[in-house]
Formats: sequence, C-alpha cells, structure tokens
Amino acid sequence: MGFMIEEVLKYIEEEDVKFIRLAFRDAYGVQKNISVMPGELKKAFDGGAPISARDIAGFEDCPYASLYLHPDPNTMAILPWRPDNGKVMRLFCDVCTPDGEVYEADTRAILRKAVEAAKAKGIEFRFGTESEFYLFRKDEEGNPTKIPYDSAGYLDIAPIDRCENVRREIILTIERMGLTPESSHHERGPGQNEIDFHYGKPMKAADQMTTFKMVVSTIADRCGLVADFSPMPLPGKPGNGYHINIYAKDGDGNDMVQYAAAGILEVIRDITIFLNPTDASYTRLGDTSAPGSVQWTSNGESELMYIGSYRGQTRVELRSPDASSNPYLVYALLIQAGLSGIERRLSLPTEMTENAALLPGSRREAAQLALNSAFVRSIVPEGIIKEYTKA
Repeated sequence: MGFMIEEVLKYIEEEDVKFIRLAFRDAYGVQKNISVMPGELKKAFDGGAPISARDIAGFEDCPYASLYLHPDPNTMAILPWRPDNGKVMRLFCDVCTPDGEVYEADTRAILRKAVEAAKAKGIEFRFGTESEFYLFRKDEEGNPTKIPYDSAGYLDIAPIDRCENVRREIILTIERMGLTPESSHHERGPGQNEIDFHYGKPMKAADQMTTFKMVVSTIADRCGLVADFSPMPLPGKPGNGYHINIYAKDGDGNDMVQYAAAGILEVIRDITIFLNPTDASYTRLGDTSAPGSVQWTSNGESELMYIGSYRGQTRVELRSPDASSNPYLVYALLIQAGLSGIERRLSLPTEMTENAALLPGSRREAAQLALNSAFVRSIVPEGIIKEYTKA
C-alpha cells in the first residue's frame, strides 16, 4: 500500500515527527541523507531539496553544482530506535537535475527504467534475497575488532548461538518499518548470520536491502557490536554472500525464468564488477562455497547458479553477488540481461560443463570486461562505469 503526499504531511503533523531524513544512494548503493524539519518537506515534494553533487561517488562529473532530492512518499518509514516523542521519518528520494529531470547516474532511476522495459514486454520480475553478515565485538574504547561475537556454526541454537537475540531484534525492527523477513539463522562462520526475504518487486526489494543493511548496522551498534557485510571479513572463514532468487513471468503467468537465467549467464562475466565491486570480492569468489566459474546446477551447493523446481515453480538462485554491491544497479542489470534471454528464448548452457568460463579473478579483470562490454554500456551511464573501473 502506497502513501500520498498529503497523507505523509498529515502523519507528520499528527504523530509529532520532528526530523525527516531524505535518503539517496551513491553509485555503490551506500546510503546518504540530509535531514530537514517538517516545515521544509512540502518544499522538497514540490521542487526538491538541494545537495552538493560533485562530492558523491559516481556524481563527480555532474555538470550541475547542485542536484535535488525528490522524496518518494511510498517509502515513508519511522525509524523505530529513535524517541517516540519527536519521531524521525525516513523517505527514499529520486535524484534530479535543477530542471526536474531524473539524473542519469541515480541508480534508483536506472532500476526504474529496467522495470519499465520489462513491463513494456509483458514481463514481471521479482527478487528474493539471502544476505549474510558477521557480528564482531568492540574493544573497551568502542572501536571495531575482528573478534566474533560467538563460536557457533551452521543452524546452531542458543546458548552457543549468542547472536540469536540480536537477529530477533533486527527482525522486529524491520517489521516495524513495514518489511517482512522470511527466516533467519546462524551461518557457518563464527558470529556469522543470515536473514532472508521473500520475493518482492524490484524497487521494493532494492529499498528493502538498503533499509536492511542500515537496520543491521544500527541494532548491532546498540548492542555494543559491529556488523560486517564485507565479502571476506575473516581469512580462512566463510565469506559473506548476497544470494539473489529470481522470478520472471509473462502476462499469462508462464514461467520465463529459465530463459532469463540463460541471459544472465551469457553476460555474467561482463557485469561481475557491479555484483562484486571490491578487491575483497575476488578473495571470496572461488573460495569455500562461493562460485568461481560460470556453471549452473540442479543439485549443487557452490556453483554460480542453482536452477531447480519447488512446488511447481522454477527456482533460480544467483550466488556470486556480495553485499558491497548496489542492489538498484544489480537488479537493473539482471532484469535487462534476463529480458535479453527471454526475447531470444535463449537455452541454458550444458549443466556442469567441464570447459566452463571462469569468473573474473580480480577487480582489474572484471573492470576490463565491463569496459569492453556493449551490454554494460547500453545500460550503465558513463559516470558510473568510470567510478567502478577506475584504478
């Protein structure tokens, strides 16, 4: 259920909201925000709230000194950890130019364009996520350490699983913000956790992931801990994945996801820099249960893509991304690659073939593949490509 601008303004007046965070993302999906007072929000809805553009990663080449944040009323959420008196609201924003046009490097706009392209072809995509993170202790001065909060393993329970109460608080907080987690559990690494979400429409799924990371980091900090989503927080221990479940159907309800999967596999090497943007990402890929080659399987655990059937529906899970990626950009690329596969009724390659191509082994290799990719250049603006592929 969405909100109208008038409803948001009325809620602010009736519920004693004192601060509004206008949130947006840089090229990497890192959340940024400015805070405004209630009396300024109507101005932001009408004409946008200005920000200095060239200080934002991916916006450095912006031809405008200022860009403008236009709040999306459908993303209204109260931050539950703030006081009940003088509440704090968060609204996600579109980034626009001074004349009101969407700024091309706003990755939320790139995702919206991909969703519209799919809709024009009668295809609906949805995404579900499985995101892993570690919880580490802080030292006596409150600085982060690499000491895990517990020594538990996969699916362990309390008391060895000391993270259980933190996960519960995260889930309760997320629910209060209008999101619906599916499940949670302790992962294989010491202090490592996973929280999963149901399939959602692409924009909601991307907003959800952004909110999720903020909530996890905030709740961990309130518990005297630090949350780490990085790809390989501990040498020799399992890395953190951001597995993405993909759904695609046409207007008649026919399952199109195998064609979409074939389209994604076709360009996966070209788009890896956006799914795995840090040097540490390539330490994870090919290590333990993380994929290292362009393989799909119907029964394996560590290949790039799992494709199987569950309750009469094809299930596709992409296992290479990590949470240092920008979900808006990732979903846009997956939709566009999936559409290409659907349009051509592309067949999957042979399952578990011996001569499968390898995923890029370094950020440098991944960057070069993206720079040479016509597919990437047809979707990703030059400023963002430049940001991701710089030395």
